[in-house]
Amino acid sequence: MKTKKLTAVLMAGVLAAVAAGCGGSAGTGGADGSSDNTVTIWATGSDNVRQIYEALVEDFNTNSDYAGTYTAELQFMLSGTGAQTLPDMLASAYKANQTNTDYDLVDLSGDDLSKIVSLIGEEALVKLDDAKLPNAGRVAAQSTVAADYVQPYRGTTVILAYDSEKVANPPKTMDELTEWIKANPGRFAYNAPGTGGAGDSFARTSVYNYLPDEAITSDDPKWEEDWGEGFDYLKEIHPYMYSSGGSVVYPNKNQGTLDLLNQGEIDMCPNWADMVLSQRAEGTLKDTIKIAQIDPAFTGSLQSLAIPTFGSNEDGAYAFMDYMLTDEAQEIMVRQMAAIPLVDTANIDMTGFEDVENLDVNNFRIMSIGDLSTDFNQRWDSEIATLN
Repeated sequence: MKTKKLTAVLMAGVLAAVAAGCGGSAGTGGADGSSDNTVTIWATGSDNVRQIYEALVEDFNTNSDYAGTYTAELQFMLSGTGAQTLPDMLASAYKANQTNTDYDLVDLSGDDLSKIVSLIGEEALVKLDDAKLPNAGRVAAQSTVAADYVQPYRGTTVILAYDSEKVANPPKTMDELTEWIKANPGRFAYNAPGTGGAGDSFARTSVYNYLPDEAITSDDPKWEEDWGEGFDYLKEIHPYMYSSGGSVVYPNKNQGTLDLLNQGEIDMCPNWADMVLSQRAEGTLKDTIKIAQIDPAFTGSLQSLAIPTFGSNEDGAYAFMDYMLTDEAQEIMVRQMAAIPLVDTANIDMTGFEDVENLDVNNFRIMSIGDLSTDFNQRWDSEIATLN
């Protein structure tokens, strides 16, 4: 592959919506015109994920070592817009004993992976053969769920975003953060849980810091009995949160807190690393906005790829999975969405994204509590949001 084509690829990816967006096709078949060489990739998420996948599909089909052998097509589900989630659809197909479907390769977050394993088990996924993934040896990170059945390809995590003009030395621990919040009333905010993952992460890790380590990856309802101490902590810091018109305000969505930070209304908030860095690179976020990790960390995730046993092109799925671990694919993800690369960055242009290199994926704190998240949000709504 040729790195010098990267700029053109990024532009082509942004313009590829007609060919590959939201369930469309990036091609009609393999090099011989046969659909046998088509590999269909299923992904879900926000619009920035759709755009990056369009760029990656375009690069795979035109510049990769697999160009001309396989043709990738994208099926994308915009999160929150469908009655069924991707895990639900996969489970339905598996339970109906469907075979030779177009579920060739699926992109899974940690929560989606846990849900699939809970619904239909690991046996619904192909146990990966490293011999068919030459680039897998470049990745040290492993999934905490179904490790032999999925291949992580990028990282994402919630961090502490802060204005370096206002905060010279950001907190390094949760205790230090609590001290800072109380010493600087009104200058910290987190978005309401249920409206965005950053607020979810802050609230849930605040509670789960008081529980045994095993609880953070368990959906056993017994843990709900132990949430009390953590919710008491959230009540304790409530009066020190950002306020407007004399009342504490929990912004809507991740963007809500980031806008407050950018406007100087607050000095610090939890947010997604890729969201902060990509907006800073675009110039929509002030250059003074920096990121930091604290200990214990907020939650992060390894985004992974899996091959369902009921797909129709296993070899093509392996090819696209292997491509995702190349320097070229990793650089596209860094530069277009500030993704955290999982390979050595020595041959990747990280200019403008140096902060990403300081995020250690091995220190990511994975949370997977399944349906307990619904109960958590309901309790937060009744006990925290009503405190004003």
